[in-house]
Amino acid sequence: MFKGSLVALATPFDSNNRVDYGSLKSLIDFHINAGTDGLVIAGTTGEAATLTKPEHVDLIARSVELVDGRIPVIAGTGSNSTQQTIDLSLEVGGSGIDAYLIVVPYYNKPMQEGMLQHFTAVADSVHKPIMMYNVPGRTVADMQADTVAQLARHDNIFGLKEATGDIDRLRQIRALVDDDFMLYSGDDFTALEFLQNGGHGIVTVSGNVVPEAIARLCKLAAADDDDEAKRLNDTLQALNDALFLESNPIPVKWALHQMGLMLPGLRLPLTQFSLQYHDQMRSALAIAGVNLEDAA
Repeated sequence: MFKGSLVALATPFDSNNRVDYGSLKSLIDFHINAGTDGLVIAGTTGEAATLTKPEHVDLIARSVELVDGRIPVIAGTGSNSTQQTIDLSLEVGGSGIDAYLIVVPYYNKPMQEGMLQHFTAVADSVHKPIMMYNVPGRTVADMQADTVAQLARHDNIFGLKEATGDIDRLRQIRALVDDDFMLYSGDDFTALEFLQNGGHGIVTVSGNVVPEAIARLCKLAAADDDDEAKRLNDTLQALNDALFLESNPIPVKWALHQMGLMLPGLRLPLTQFSLQYHDQMRSALAIAGVNLEDAA
């Protein structure tokens, strides 16, 4: 259904801290031209937590219009309220999206049974397929392999973005689900190993700034070209490190600004990328093949 490099797109803001749709168009074209396989709109990297509901709905609808059917669009609509998740998902469901990304409810710390009932209720209510998203580093709650396996039987749940970075967890899940259940890495550091152990793609932050490289990494892994994939992956590790020196999307938005793709605006409580890390990021971008002089 969805394979390869799925970029968790950063949301550009203008000088008045409003969504910058001119820059959004440029970003989308940048990704399509670079071979990105799909876009995730209004996820963590897209600062969904600080979007108002009208902004959230409009961002997804406008993104679909700008993509214009060229690649799939997955809409982030998850929250820590089951009913709010359903309401928002239904509101954007007719915009032309291809799927939803629904995160494990955060802050509430649901038990496994609560996660099971949450995703079942959402999947029963919407008419587009769901990619679940497990990221205990942000949600605290960690969806276990047995819970994933139960939910994988639902006709409207097609896959999981697994962001623990634990390859043993991937192996546990693969042993419990059918071969057609899709598994995506949500951790750029371990993405290649994830793909080599049966993953179908990456929902990537690094792909925001090196989309061509991430798309190629996915293709090399799919072709079992392990040596070339490792060589490429080695050039990306410094960038993966730099992009998580501070909370995502603080570093990636600074990098995108340096590349001339957006203004550096973030919404509080996020703040600007610390000066002490700027040289490390510039070096990491250079190692990954990003020439900031060309962007200037």
